[in-house]
Amino acid sequence: MGVIDRYMFRQAAGAFIASLLSLTAIVWLTEALRQINVVTLEHQSLLIYLGLTALVIPPIMTIIIPVALLIGVIYALNRLSGDSELIVLSAGGFSPWAILRPYFALGLVTALVTALLSLWLMPWSFRETRNVLSAVQADFVTHIARPGAFNVVGGSFIFHYRAKGAGNDLRGLFMQDRRDPNQINTYIAEEGATLTSGTHHFLLLRHGSLQRETAGSQDPAIVQFDQYAIDLSSFDATGLRGTPLRPRETPSWQLLRGNLPKGVTPSQVPSYYADLADRFLSPAFAMVLTLFAFAALGRAASVRRGRQSAIAAAAFAALIFRLVAFWAAAISQRHIWGIALSVIWVLVSGLVLLWLILQPQLAQAWRQRGSTP
Repeated sequence: MGVIDRYMFRQAAGAFIASLLSLTAIVWLTEALRQINVVTLEHQSLLIYLGLTALVIPPIMTIIIPVALLIGVIYALNRLSGDSELIVLSAGGFSPWAILRPYFALGLVTALVTALLSLWLMPWSFRETRNVLSAVQADFVTHIARPGAFNVVGGSFIFHYRAKGAGNDLRGLFMQDRRDPNQINTYIAEEGATLTSGTHHFLLLRHGSLQRETAGSQDPAIVQFDQYAIDLSSFDATGLRGTPLRPRETPSWQLLRGNLPKGVTPSQVPSYYADLADRFLSPAFAMVLTLFAFAALGRAASVRRGRQSAIAAAAFAALIFRLVAFWAAAISQRHIWGIALSVIWVLVSGLVLLWLILQPQLAQAWRQRGSTP
C-alpha cells in the first residue's frame, strides 16, 4: 500500500471508528436503560448489571459496523472531492480500482472483524445473557425474597419463608406454582436450603408435603416427603430454562455440523440454518455498503457541483439493500429456499456495484485491446 493509499485509508478508517464508537454508545445506552430493572427491582449488584449490558455489545456491533463503514467511506470520499483531490488523482492516471483499493482494503478488515463477531462472539454473548438472566431470576430465593412476605415472581409463582437460618438455610417455607392453570402445585416444608450445580439453582425442601390440584378433580393429591428438590431455574420469568438453545444462541460450529439442539421441532429447523447463513452474510454487508458509497461518490466531479444528492442516493440505495436483505432473512426463517434468496441478493448486488465502478476502466482496457494490431 503506497503513500496515497495509506492517506485515503487513514481518512476513511478514522471516520469509520468515530462513527462506530458513537453509534455503539448510543444504542448501548438505550439497552443499558432497559436492563436497569436488574438493579432496581431484582437487587443485583452493579457488577452483574454492567456484565449483562456489556453482553449486548457484540450483537450491536455486528449490525452497526456496516453502517459505520458506509458513513466513513462517504465522509472520506466527500472530503477528497471537496479538496479536489479526486480530480487530481484521476488526472494523474489513477484508475477507479486504484482509488477504490484502500476503501476495499478497509472493507476487508471490517468484514473479518464482523465475521469474528457474528460467528463466535455474538452466539456466545446470547448464551451468556440467557445464563445470567436465568441465574438472576433463580437467585430470587436468597437475594430478593423477603422473610415473612409473600413474594410473587412472574405473576404466577408465590414464595414465602418465615425466617432465614445459617448459610442458605430457610425455615417455614410455602411455595405455590400457578403457571399451569390446569395443575396448581403447593409446597409446604419445615425447612429448606438453596444449592447450585452448574447453571442450575435448586431449592432442597425437607420434611414437608406437595399438594397438587388438577382441573376437573374435586380432591387434591397430597404427597408427603422427607426431601424434595426443585429446580428454581424452571421458575424464571425469562421462560428460557428447559427450552432448547434458540437459533441465535447456538454455536456456529454446531450448526455447521448439522447438530441442532435437542428438542427442536421440524418447523423450527429452517430458522437455525437461516441464522447460520446470516452470520456468514454479515461480513459481506460491510463490503457491499462500501461499494454503494464508492459507486455514488468515487468518480471525480467539479467542486462546484454539490455532493448532497450523491450522498442521499448512496444512503437510500444502502437502505433499500438492507431492507430487501431483512425481508429475505425473514423468509428464510420459515423456508430453506429463502437462504438461497439472501445469498443471491448479496452476491448480485456486490457484482453489479463492482461492474458499475470498474466499467470505465474495463471499457478502456477493451478498447485498447481492440486497437492493438
